[in-house]
Amino acid sequence: MTRFFFACLLAVFPVVSTKSPIFGPEEVSSVEGSSVSIKCYYPDSSVNRHSRKYWCRIGAKGRCTTLISSEGFISKDYAGRANLTNFPENGTFVMDIGHLTRNDSGRYKCGLGISSRGLSFDVSLEINRAPGQSGDVHVYTADLGRTVTINCPFKSQNSQKKKSVCKKIGQDCLLIIDSSGYVSPSYRNRAHLSIQGTSQLVFSFVINRIQLTDAGIYVCQAGDDASADKSNADLQVLKPEPELIYGDLRGSVTFDCALGQEVADVAKFLCLLKNGEGCNVVINTLGKKARDFEGRILFTPKEKGQFSVHITGLRKEDAGYYLCGAHPSGEPQQGWPVQAWQLFVNEDTVIPPRSSVVRGVLGGSVAVSCPYSPKETNSLKYWCRWEESQNGRCPQLVESDGLVDERYEGRLALYEEPGNGTFTVILNQLTSRDAGFYWCLTNKDPRWRSTVELKIVEGEPNLKLPKTVTAWVGEALKLSCHFPCKFYAYKKYWCKWSNTGCRDLPSQQEGPSQAFVNCDQKSQIISLNLNSVSKQDEGWYWCGVKEGLHYGETGAVYVAVEERVTGSRNAGPVNADAAPPEEAIEPRARQVENEVLLDPSLFSEERAVQGVEGPAGGSGAPAAPGSSAGQGGGSRVLVSTLVPLALVLVVGAVTIGVLRARHRKNVDRISIRSYRTDISMSDFENSRDFGAYDNVGASPDTQETALGGKDEFATTTENTVEAEEPKKAKRSSKEEADKAFTAFLLQANSIVAAAQDGPREA
Repeated sequence: MTRFFFACLLAVFPVVSTKSPIFGPEEVSSVEGSSVSIKCYYPDSSVNRHSRKYWCRIGAKGRCTTLISSEGFISKDYAGRANLTNFPENGTFVMDIGHLTRNDSGRYKCGLGISSRGLSFDVSLEINRAPGQSGDVHVYTADLGRTVTINCPFKSQNSQKKKSVCKKIGQDCLLIIDSSGYVSPSYRNRAHLSIQGTSQLVFSFVINRIQLTDAGIYVCQAGDDASADKSNADLQVLKPEPELIYGDLRGSVTFDCALGQEVADVAKFLCLLKNGEGCNVVINTLGKKARDFEGRILFTPKEKGQFSVHITGLRKEDAGYYLCGAHPSGEPQQGWPVQAWQLFVNEDTVIPPRSSVVRGVLGGSVAVSCPYSPKETNSLKYWCRWEESQNGRCPQLVESDGLVDERYEGRLALYEEPGNGTFTVILNQLTSRDAGFYWCLTNKDPRWRSTVELKIVEGEPNLKLPKTVTAWVGEALKLSCHFPCKFYAYKKYWCKWSNTGCRDLPSQQEGPSQAFVNCDQKSQIISLNLNSVSKQDEGWYWCGVKEGLHYGETGAVYVAVEERVTGSRNAGPVNADAAPPEEAIEPRARQVENEVLLDPSLFSEERAVQGVEGPAGGSGAPAAPGSSAGQGGGSRVLVSTLVPLALVLVVGAVTIGVLRARHRKNVDRISIRSYRTDISMSDFENSRDFGAYDNVGASPDTQETALGGKDEFATTTENTVEAEEPKKAKRSSKEEADKAFTAFLLQANSIVAAAQDGPREA
């Protein structure tokens, strides 16, 4: 029975010719007195939009007589009841014809250009008898799969008698149902009698899920004798006239299915009619999907049993007749409501070709180019991921207005390219879970929607850079990205990622990279420098390549910004014997020495002591014990003793610091006769022979002594004498320091003695 149902449908839906780019309905049916609207499609091009559109009727000899055209012509037969409207923005024109009669049945053409040789499509128009009373027969019409109610009147004397309905088969009338409970097997579970009461003088015969075989003449009867009341009903089952859908190759189409509230809770399906193969399910609400439509079909449920099915990435083989329906099994079955479409795929498309598959490696990236209508420059763009487990649900991941799914933070960006007809989506830091199907969408023309499959393959990312970096507030940061040879001619860039995209940052090239073994000097390093890092600099940074408006591979690094804790630079234990850095010793020693020499307060007490002494340097008259003069003199003597001692100690400490600093610079001071000079270690053949072990790791060819704080070579007039004298062992640094300290103590003792007792011999 099901095969017979599909055979009938295939007979109703003839094969569509795809030779002409003009497309319209092959068969249109209506009833007397009503109207009809016939839509014809044409390729969306500038020439077609401005070409003449026409509707003509084919005569007996094949000649097509124009009845109405877009130039304003209208025939006498159509005057006052027909018009033709062009919709160039949609690539369609529509003929509206009213007050139809049986004489309007026939063959027609809708086309572009001249009627005799223009592009056209054949249409068959059939006008049926209108439902209602025709003599003693009442006419009923019903759509395939729907419900019809036939009313059967009777007289009051037959109100208590048996009610029945039979169907005429030739000269016989086959019993279908009666009030005793009998139902014919072919109508079981879908037909019943409804008796409202004896006062109504009418009973109803109801048939659910109308089938094509239900069409015919029915006889209603009340009573079973010669006085029985009889009435005739003519049931016409309307063919499922398909709705036309015109799609472009590589474009998208949408099927809007409305089956009625009575099947709101029943499983739904969409199937494609194939010659000799029945209707193959494309998708249903039970999770079934055809393999040919994987990744490019969406099922969207709506209210009151309605739903939509969206198909993208159209192919030539997608053209044909589609049925949507409802059945508990999710499969098409005879007797259940269906809705039909006829899909035409236009190969003369304006949608550009693009790859349906992109490949990326683990840790790498992909850039997907998404086309959109050039008329939609200001439309919102989206990117979503198709989920097979959710009946083709596609949750959005990124939008052009700044929304990014939090799971893709730092990994996903959408770039708009006004005037180019495409927008680009970049996804990096790829994982194996990213493999799948993704859709490109806009909030306007759905015909431009497209899909792409992402595959994860073996390999390594081409760009080399760290994954995470820690920066410190107030300090400089340098990020380097290594590019292989094949990206030599591409534009390289650094940018900072945010929800609205990735903002370009100034970067600089640093020459060839050594990160690629099999690469030559064309490999490059591109660096990003942040002079003074702040907390706002924290986040994701991308480096990548670009060629014109086309984005290539990218890499991502996360920069974490932290504040240093005081003393965190030398967090280890302090060594009291460790010398400070060389570069800090000599400047600090000079600073202290200058402070000592330039501070006049250090010399005021010394002048006061000299004022107490006599002209000859002796002491003045002694003061009486206990007198103020004596006490003042004692205080002055004490001050005059301690101040010079402190001064000498400070000068001695500075002197030792300076000597150690100069010694750490690997400069040794030795005596040659009566001169003291600086001799570079490079003047000796081997510094180890003379006890110079400081900085032994440095190259002797690059070390020179400092003379007077300037880098220059020391010269002397005693070179000839020095050459004749035998070499003497040089004191070690420790011996020289001990000697200097001994000399300092003797000098300090002399100064103290002179301050207390006057001049004496040392």
